[in-house]
Amino acid sequence: MATSTVLTLRLEPQLRKKLDTLAKATQRSRSFLAAEAIKEYVAINEWQISEIKKAIGEADRGEFATDDEMERLFKKWSRRRAR
Repeated sequence: MATSTVLTLRLEPQLRKKLDTLAKATQRSRSFLAAEAIKEYVAINEWQISEIKKAIGEADRGEFATDDEMERLFKKWSRRRAR
């Protein structure tokens, strides 16, 4: 069984009201919804930071697209947009 800890946070009154409304509509507690939102936020940011670190590593190794590759990419997307 997973353990949990208590976290206290402050919310603006309008956000608290929206959270209450959502909790009632979904028949979930505010605590459950807040925990799910934080879990999702952390997962997204962990992924983003990981991808940024990978990109920095590629840049440090000089793994860049050539000018010709970039030109082909720009032309490809320009043609698609013009359609």
